Amino acid sequence: MYAADSSRQSPVGAVGRVTVPIPADGPGEVLVGLRGGSEAFAAWSGGPIAAHTRVVVIDTISARSVLVEPLPP
Repeated sequence: MYAADSSRQSPVGAVGRVTVPIPADGPGEVLVGLRGGSEAFAAWSGGPIAAHTRVVVIDTISARSVLVEPLPP
């Protein structure tokens, strides 16, 4: 039996934390728990999000860019 290929696991639905603030007009950076570790992604949002805010990935823009929204407090 073959193991599942987790290298293509989607980050959509994963929870992360903003490491570089996300401005209203450009990307920031998030660290997302994925594949048993943490991965950094360029992150976009519908509005600014401060550093250290917990977010959820709602879509992918490219292989290393995601769309996020803040988790409720």
